Amino acid sequence: MPALALTVISLFTVAPLLAVVVLALSPEGAPTLPYAIPDSLTLDNITRIFEVGEFPLWLFNSFVYSVVSVVVILLTASMAAYALVRKRFPGRNALLWAIVATLMVPMQATLIPTFVLVAQMDGVNTLWGLIMPTLANAQAVFLIRQFVRDLPDELFDAARIDGAGEWRTFVRIVLPLIRPVLATLAIFVFLWHWNDLLWPLVVGQTDEARTLTVGLATLHTETVSTAGIMSAAFVSFIPCFVIFIALQRHIVASVTSSGVKG
Repeated sequence: MPALALTVISLFTVAPLLAVVVLALSPEGAPTLPYAIPDSLTLDNITRIFEVGEFPLWLFNSFVYSVVSVVVILLTASMAAYALVRKRFPGRNALLWAIVATLMVPMQATLIPTFVLVAQMDGVNTLWGLIMPTLANAQAVFLIRQFVRDLPDELFDAARIDGAGEWRTFVRIVLPLIRPVLATLAIFVFLWHWNDLLWPLVVGQTDEARTLTVGLATLHTETVSTAGIMSAAFVSFIPCFVIFIALQRHIVASVTSSGVKG
């Protein structure tokens, strides 16, 4: 009975995605969902969507926004977490709790001040203005800190005896050992930025500065068919799927590692 219930729930979960795929690959003008299942499938809708508006540029903007954010956030958050665990300095705990407290502030509360600052620096309708305000990620710092804190002190003592400096210790010891949590965070940070709508909508006010999510929301103004919109949604899903498949084994390693440490 539990297996049957899980199967039914899984079907309901996957059904919308399957509907998107079928609609995206349905020939133009042919009967399709929800009225019928198409007799054949075609890639014409997907190739045609790249000719609508600035779709390739939207895809490029989303890719740059997501990838740069992942790289910078993981690097800066891991460095901050390492300093918060291994370094002793006045106000360390206060700084940690200040970072954690920012998680309680909703993004909507800081939206207008952030936009004003970016606008004063001429960052509106630019990629750097889109990326920069999202690079400080308190959740990433906190999660990585939990992993760094559980690393045995003997490793750092051995590195110090061998004459390794702080940077070498961080790169050669810390980063390889926290790779599972870095991979897990990479997936989530990529998804957060790839699917982000509010901030790209505010800071990208021209057609060329839009990301894919904002562009998808405006496709109805381009007189695009339902199949075209579904094709665009299907294309936007592919990078998320690839990232998840590439890094999913690290999620299992992260969960297993957390269970062993706990």
